[in-house]
Amino acid sequence: MEFGEKGSVCVTGGTGFIGSWMIKLLLEQGYSVHTTIRFRPDPEENTRNISFLTSLPGANEKLKIFRADLSDPDSFDAAIEGCKGVIHVATPIDFQDKEPEAAVTERAINGTLGILKACLKSKTVQKVVYTSSAAAVRNSRCQDVETMDESFWTDIDFLREKKPYGSSYSISKTLTERAALEFAAQHGLDLVTIVPPLVVGPFICPKLPGSVHCLLAPILLGSQNQNESGSFVRNVSMDHHQNHKVLISYLVNASMVHVDDLSRAHIFLLEHPSAKGRYICSSHTITLEKILQILSTKYPEFSIPNAESFADFNGAKLPAGLSSRKLLDTGFKFNYGVEDMYDGAIKCCKEKGFF
Repeated sequence: MEFGEKGSVCVTGGTGFIGSWMIKLLLEQGYSVHTTIRFRPDPEENTRNISFLTSLPGANEKLKIFRADLSDPDSFDAAIEGCKGVIHVATPIDFQDKEPEAAVTERAINGTLGILKACLKSKTVQKVVYTSSAAAVRNSRCQDVETMDESFWTDIDFLREKKPYGSSYSISKTLTERAALEFAAQHGLDLVTIVPPLVVGPFICPKLPGSVHCLLAPILLGSQNQNESGSFVRNVSMDHHQNHKVLISYLVNASMVHVDDLSRAHIFLLEHPSAKGRYICSSHTITLEKILQILSTKYPEFSIPNAESFADFNGAKLPAGLSSRKLLDTGFKFNYGVEDMYDGAIKCCKEKGFF
């Protein structure tokens, strides 16, 4: 599929970390953007919730905002109408499993299929990029694999048996990606899925993204140890502080990608005429020891726990890495390293008053 002249692209989940950065990038590249956000009953809250989007360069002329919700699959029709491409980022997130897994999965699948049906009805959508997750690849009984590629899928039965932290999210992402690929194949819809690991770096959304919070967990834990009142790190709930060690478990052997690299990869695959199937988008795999070393060296103003603090720490047992070879062989190149990810995230946190 050739995009030719820039047209309109719909981005679902526009107020989120990835969605908002995607909108910023698409506007910079000359696209017109339709985006969907969830309805909020308070008009003032609605205005506050989207002001960081409406103030983006080019937004006045090229950004249209629509109300839609995955709970109402038909609500995406208006946003998708007239678009040449769709980037589906919106997803239910419930790492604490506050809602039954079946309900989360049903909403994710039905919402996604509603979006794909709207793409077919539009008669204008030429390609769809669905944002999956490494959670749809890495959770299985095969923990001795050195590197995983697109052929690996999360084992749903394994997750339902073990019930690890965030299992509801992992199950919903796995089953939704499978459903999207199956629907697209059945109906001749040009769809690719992109599979990111921990997404980090700077952010324009007003809330602290969960993946950035995970990346900064060693800083937050060290700050809490330094000051039990938790006042060193502002605007982060005490629930987050209580989960620091859980979050750090995901950094024991962490695969990461910069939010700008991920957003560029979405657009790259949207525009690429022969891109098919799944694409892992992971630029680095790094140990917790290396992360602590980077933080203590580059950011002496923070109290960073040393590696010995986690000598007996049982973190997440994950494969050594995720292979982005398929994406790289298609012609994509990563621009950012791990230090860039931390620099961008910490700078934004300071600017927004989180530190």
